[in-house]
Amino acid sequence: MLCAISGEVPEEPVVSRKTGTVFEKRLILKYIEENGKEPGTEEELEAEDLLDIKTDRTVRPRPPNFTSLPSLLKAFQDEWDALVLESYNTKEQLARTREELATALYQHDAAIRVISRLTKERDQARDALSKVTVTAGDANNGDEMQVDSEGLPEALAEHVDEVHQRLTKGRKKRPVPGGWVTPDDISAFEQTAFNSLPVPDASSLAVEKDYAAISGLKGNVGIYSIEADKVERSLDLGEPITDTIWTGARVIFSTYNAHVKIYESGAEVKSFTEHAGAVTGLALHPGGDILASVGADKSFVFYDLNSLKRVLRVYTDSSLTVCAFHPDGHLFAAGTQDGDIKIFETKTGQQAATFSLGAPIRALVFSENGFWFAATGKGQTTTTIFDLRKEGDAAKAKELQTDDVDSLAWDYTGQFLATAGSTGITVQQYHKSSKKWAEPLRSSVAGVAVQWGEDAKSLVSVSKDGVVSILSVKE
Repeated sequence: MLCAISGEVPEEPVVSRKTGTVFEKRLILKYIEENGKEPGTEEELEAEDLLDIKTDRTVRPRPPNFTSLPSLLKAFQDEWDALVLESYNTKEQLARTREELATALYQHDAAIRVISRLTKERDQARDALSKVTVTAGDANNGDEMQVDSEGLPEALAEHVDEVHQRLTKGRKKRPVPGGWVTPDDISAFEQTAFNSLPVPDASSLAVEKDYAAISGLKGNVGIYSIEADKVERSLDLGEPITDTIWTGARVIFSTYNAHVKIYESGAEVKSFTEHAGAVTGLALHPGGDILASVGADKSFVFYDLNSLKRVLRVYTDSSLTVCAFHPDGHLFAAGTQDGDIKIFETKTGQQAATFSLGAPIRALVFSENGFWFAATGKGQTTTTIFDLRKEGDAAKAKELQTDDVDSLAWDYTGQFLATAGSTGITVQQYHKSSKKWAEPLRSSVAGVAVQWGEDAKSLVSVSKDGVVSILSVKE
């Protein structure tokens, strides 16, 4: 017969009328004074509910003065009783806390599931809503809706045709410009300058003559002078920047917060919010009047840079990651999260062809020869050259061993393809006479973006840490 509180043989055993549990009388009386309930249950318990149990016991002598040894033992006994009670209360509280924690975790898990479901439903509703516009019709058809992919306005469509005819006409007989870089020059490229910019998590690079705009996922932008090797100006957009384009006096940014922002002379002149999610890529039409953006909401949008208005929006069946215009401007390419490159007609937005790479598209660029484009996917160690004139597997003209690639840049002559990734920068050269590929340059300078400098006599790259590097022939 043991006490339910101390676990020892009680000296004055009592039993509860309600549960039949045995306790040490002094311990249970102290517990009732403090809590008013029976240990281990939530039932009210009073001293009258305790029954003494008659047992043989030794009669304890009357204690002498408190300074005697028996009085000290009594004090120790009281301390022990208090310790036992505290231990029991702690265990009981721990058990209740565990039950409350389990309940809270279950409620939290249920809340996360509900939030996830509601977020998914919200995104689907936004996607469906952004794809349609209410059309003005008769009274009997007031609820009719249509997808917003109406084609370019007539003036811009004529501009696209004019640029296409002009550039296509002179492409085949276009000579290599005088003073252009040679394969021997590229083989002699080395890091001739580098500078660490205040742009953490750099994501994109745009070059305009002797200047470069470097943007990052923290919202920082650095305007870097290549000749002076220093930062001329800094901007802070306050939101993650995914891509950058520099055209004339304007620098254009796409952001993770669904914005396309146009800056001029360091000030924002226009901000578009046409996408329902992150804007993942930008492209400029060779005519200079049309800007394109692609987004995670499965759409691409064209903007008129003269009127600063949206002129076309088309939805696809997959999230879009990158984009590029054909060098003649009549075609527009968009890479998808599903691993396809979709080709569209610029004037109408109608899909013209699809090429499969098999991995989410990370970089995409057209060759100036007019019938090739290069693409690379996430997790791939090759860069694939596609031929627009062919279909299926036959369209894959060449797979170049470039290691992982984050950025691609083809030079104006269509001879040299620059790649940049975490393992370094390479230049791949196509010999038209022998119809073979060569690699005149492989550098260990890492980069997330790369662009050709003036006359292709240099390469400008930026690493994830915001370090700008210039690769050229050392003088």
